[in-house]
Amino acid sequence: MNDIQSRLTELRRVMQSHKIDATIIPSNDPHQSEYVSSHWQERAWISGFNGSAGIVVVTQDHAGLWTDSRYFLQAEMELKDTGFTLHKMYNQFGTPYVDFLKETLKQNSAVSVNGYMFSRNSLLTLQNAFEGKGIRILHDVDLIASIWKDRPENSKDPIFLHETVYAGASIEEKIKGIQDEMVKLGGQWHFLSALDDIAWTFNIRGADVAYNPVAIAYAVIGKAGSHLFIDSVKVPKELFAYFKKANVKLHPYDEINSFLSKLPKRSMLLADLNGMSQKLFDAVNCKILDQASIPKWKKAIKSSTEIAYLRNTMAKDGAALAKTFYWLEKSLKKKAKINECDVADALATNRSKQPLYFGESFAAIVGYNSNGAIIHYHPQKETCKEILPEGILLVDSGGQYHDGTTDITRTFALDKPESEHKVNYTNVLKGMMAVARTIFPEGTTGIQLDTLARQFLWATGLNYGHGTGHGVGYFLNVHEPPQGIAPSFAERGKTVHEVGMLTSDEPGYYKEGHYGIRIENLVVVSQSDYKGFLEFETLTLYPFDHDLIDMKLLTNEEIKWINAYHKKCFKKISPLLSDNVKDWFKRKCRKLSKSKGK
Repeated sequence: MNDIQSRLTELRRVMQSHKIDATIIPSNDPHQSEYVSSHWQERAWISGFNGSAGIVVVTQDHAGLWTDSRYFLQAEMELKDTGFTLHKMYNQFGTPYVDFLKETLKQNSAVSVNGYMFSRNSLLTLQNAFEGKGIRILHDVDLIASIWKDRPENSKDPIFLHETVYAGASIEEKIKGIQDEMVKLGGQWHFLSALDDIAWTFNIRGADVAYNPVAIAYAVIGKAGSHLFIDSVKVPKELFAYFKKANVKLHPYDEINSFLSKLPKRSMLLADLNGMSQKLFDAVNCKILDQASIPKWKKAIKSSTEIAYLRNTMAKDGAALAKTFYWLEKSLKKKAKINECDVADALATNRSKQPLYFGESFAAIVGYNSNGAIIHYHPQKETCKEILPEGILLVDSGGQYHDGTTDITRTFALDKPESEHKVNYTNVLKGMMAVARTIFPEGTTGIQLDTLARQFLWATGLNYGHGTGHGVGYFLNVHEPPQGIAPSFAERGKTVHEVGMLTSDEPGYYKEGHYGIRIENLVVVSQSDYKGFLEFETLTLYPFDHDLIDMKLLTNEEIKWINAYHKKCFKKISPLLSDNVKDWFKRKCRKLSKSKGK
């Protein structure tokens, strides 16, 4: 806490020396990433809040963090005694911190932002919001760099190839597809900033950002060749021939500004101005067309090769879960001391034994009882709870494999559940199934699908404060735009779902101070039997907790769907289990029956 307070004091001193009245510090990096390397974690460093979403605003007499309902409980704990005030955002995509500054600052005040951390469009939005008040925005002063003396360096770990056999298309095929689209749009160049777009385009992977197998780089695709801007020490010798064959020229990472400034003045650069930083926008010397990243949309549509591998990946991931939860159940029966971190470690260990494993896809969420109500809770060794054979356990985890990315949540009763637990769990399960089982017309968006998941909770006056689903990468970021299922007209709510899109389906319910419930499967869009209509194929494989299901709330069709799903889980996962785990798992996949109650 003292460190945070001293950093805040030093920041205000530097602000005063530059005659800056306020500064805005976002969560992202110069690539507008959701998850960032330790080098770019400026907001976390200055505030102590480690959630993946939030904005810090510092004035001479106020320090505030704005974040959404996923992080309210976490932020309250992490900001205590730091000098920062939590401002709760009930609209995840709003900008209430802008309203705060407009109300707080005097006419002609100066607000500082890091021009690399703000995209061109986000800076324009700020300028428009402040225009009436005469507030100036300065984007050339990097305040944090001047006070963060022990800042970590970016990773020097080497990149590696994502082999074509798993990627489904070669680097040449992907670049050719981008160039064809680029020409149709009237561009001679296409600027890429998003790290996962670059990794997908060049069939490379890295370890520069925790859990996301990407490398820090920029790229420019040209009509006659491509350019990759990356620290040269990160490129193994054997990859130079690979890039040369694909007509890709390598440049140092920090030469991107110079390269953009030398593009022919009359040429057209396609760039997503939601992703291009203001500083790079300033460097461009040619015409710019604000255009969504072409790879972002291409990689969202998983190929038949990728989907085929994903089906296999879900089976081995399910086997890792079965081994973990078998161990947990047996250990608790023996009254062994088990805590939340032990479960997270066991999940990682059992996944690591599966073929083609690379790492976790995010820090496992293992929330026992009240910790399960903290939506993005991650246990820490010093503070995690011991798990007893009673209450409710929520486990949300995932793996990165060369043949796919997984993300699954299951909630378990560790003793006989109360009626309230069963009703709320079953309504969450019904909502998850409503999305998974729906047949929907072409052109359907995420905001239309979101209501399906919430209807049963709404009927009892309950809700949850997060989206129902997010896009998922293929051996890439576990959160992947553009599609999703969410109750807003932000990108993932308004994006049309198309065949091949991989999305999570994860409604939940959280009772603060008591327990959390979430059930999550990954689903992929496929053609239905009806012309002009689509449906979801459920890819994730792991049974639901029978003990938490209230049979009176299920329809016969829902029971039929669950039984078919559990049968599939056993068929695909059991061959990967030892006999003792297999016998245990068979019971977990048993049929539901209204007459027997289970």
